[in-house]
Amino acid sequence: MTHTSTDQPARGASGALVPVLAFAGIVVAVMQTLLVPVIKDLPQLLDTSPGNATWVLTSTLLSGAVATPIMGRLGDLYGKRRMLIGSLAVMVAGALLSALTSDLLTMIAGRTLQGFAMGAIPLGIGLMRDMLPREKLGSAMALMSSSIGVGGGLALPAAALVAQHADWHALFYGAAGLGVLAIGLTLLVVPESPARARGTFDLPGALGLSAGLVLFLLPITKGSDWGWTSGTTLGLFAAAALVLLLWGVMELRVKAPLVDLRTTARPAVLFTNLASIMVGVSFYVVSLVLPQLLQLPESTGYGLGQSMVVAGLLVAPLGLTMMFTAPVYARLSAKYGPKVTLILGLLIIAIGYGAGLGLMSAAWQSLVIAVILGAGIGLAYSSLPALIVGAVPASETGAANGLNTLMRSIGTSVSSAVVGMVLANTANTVNGVAVPTMHGFRVSFLIATAAVLLGLVLALFLPRARPSTRPQLRASSEEDANLERAEQALRAFRGRVLDATGVPVARARVTLIDRRGRQAGATLSAEDGTYTLGVPDRGAYVLAARATGHAPLASSATHGGDDRPVDLDLSLPADTVSA
Repeated sequence: MTHTSTDQPARGASGALVPVLAFAGIVVAVMQTLLVPVIKDLPQLLDTSPGNATWVLTSTLLSGAVATPIMGRLGDLYGKRRMLIGSLAVMVAGALLSALTSDLLTMIAGRTLQGFAMGAIPLGIGLMRDMLPREKLGSAMALMSSSIGVGGGLALPAAALVAQHADWHALFYGAAGLGVLAIGLTLLVVPESPARARGTFDLPGALGLSAGLVLFLLPITKGSDWGWTSGTTLGLFAAAALVLLLWGVMELRVKAPLVDLRTTARPAVLFTNLASIMVGVSFYVVSLVLPQLLQLPESTGYGLGQSMVVAGLLVAPLGLTMMFTAPVYARLSAKYGPKVTLILGLLIIAIGYGAGLGLMSAAWQSLVIAVILGAGIGLAYSSLPALIVGAVPASETGAANGLNTLMRSIGTSVSSAVVGMVLANTANTVNGVAVPTMHGFRVSFLIATAAVLLGLVLALFLPRARPSTRPQLRASSEEDANLERAEQALRAFRGRVLDATGVPVARARVTLIDRRGRQAGATLSAEDGTYTLGVPDRGAYVLAARATGHAPLASSATHGGDDRPVDLDLSLPADTVSA
């Protein structure tokens, strides 16, 4: 997709930008765990069957998965701050709707609206990239990425406390209040990003992706109820594969796709997204196992007999550790790179689950597991947006991080389905009630360990980070930063990409290669064929251009290093080549 913005961030944001965006992320994450303390009571509270009650959770998951990439793309096109406020507003409306009803269908509608807020995470990361200097970006994105775990961890004890001492609808009133506060702070503190992608919103692509995701996630979340080999489950999986395949073919053919699959296929993006699924799996296992283990009565022989509130407090350090890991990640990433920190995080997660197999006999041991896993998951989650941001243009940040957040959501969905099935199949029936066993808990931890090890293998395939050829901006004031950024915009090659007849070529890839044969920059031509490529220094360069249906072109050019752009049109040869 074509874009007009440079990869340099636009500075001028206040020091409160990061805390406000992180707070918005935490508020969104609260929606995911809000009802965990009352899950077992939902059928009675809503006067429905247990199978129907699960739709209150499933609807939020499905809408969040659909909204995440869509809101990211809309943010790239029309403004990330605007879409962030819109996401939070929809969440508030959904929370108020749920607070005012005990009717199942109305509750599902409200929870569906709440799920749309999940798009706030990639939008916040995109705003940080656009507004912050590079020296502050690493820790800021780490905190924003970890806000999913932070919000989930802190929401458990708070929601449990409310559920024990007040009407359960108070949970939704509290969530709506937090959402209104997040909107107000965003309006006061967060400026709109100047970065925009060109093009129009890909509505057919959005509908196709939405249909494919619903068809895929629905049998994952309901497979245990329907039966994994039932015709409904298998039919939905087959339909999902067909719809997503057709969607992918369509996205490759449109000029401004919802998801640029060519960018997604880059090794740095592809392996990061695949590793994200594994991290999502590992994160959700501990959230499913520890609260149940802590609350089981001691009469089972392995339950720890803690109250709902105490169990929440013992699991809360998982989120707190993730939050405190953000500055540690920034230092490690600055020295070794996000790939190394991702690998380190995955190793710590594996150690945590491995140790957890023998640390399930006392409440304090659950606390140790939560802290170790929080540190590992915090490092891993913090690394993911940095890897994505480093591999895509600024105008695609929202959509790319939206897709990455979606991958994590798919991981948690798979984790929920698989662990739920394991715990159900290994449970003992006591007085007509299925009680999870220690064997089931340990098998769940082994599944998480296997997922982390697979994620580690995927992380090893990530390309080695190359030193950036872009100058680092370390301006001492906003005016200096603006001046330096303007100078870099001028110090560039610019022109148009044309075919042999002089017609502009859109979406042609133009790559800048320095005298040592290294890539010094890359961009895509706009709809009118124009391109701009900043140069890091004076000297001789080669501009390579290629586009589907045209033979590639390599053109030599020299830039004097002064603050004047060099105009250079690139004319692609007439003879065509196969795509």
